[in-house]
Amino acid sequence: MRIKQIIYWVSSVVLCGIFAYSAYMYFVKTEMIKGFFESFNYPTYIVIPLAVLKVIGVVIILWRPNKWLTEWAYAGFFFDLVLATAAHHYAGHGIFGFSLYGLIAIFPSYFLGKYIRD
Repeated sequence: MRIKQIIYWVSSVVLCGIFAYSAYMYFVKTEMIKGFFESFNYPTYIVIPLAVLKVIGVVIILWRPNKWLTEWAYAGFFFDLVLATAAHHYAGHGIFGFSLYGLIAIFPSYFLGKYIRD
């Protein structure tokens, strides 16, 4: 049981750290991120709302106020990571980046979180 808790917390902290860093970059380096979004053919007006949602998602995943919100936060993070990985791959940036590491971390965080915390 102890090893599952350690894996859960490490994967959750890695996942939340990736999203917190991403949100920080969206707030601080907004113009640079908008340039990336333009190169991916994504609309630039979603940069700040996406940053806000990433911060809210991190809080919900770590706090887990209820199951419904937690499920939606994980779902949002999963789709964000899949789209980010695909966008970076198709833009020629390579597949190995924070988004792929987030995809790796999201599964143990989600499934072990259901086992340990629920």
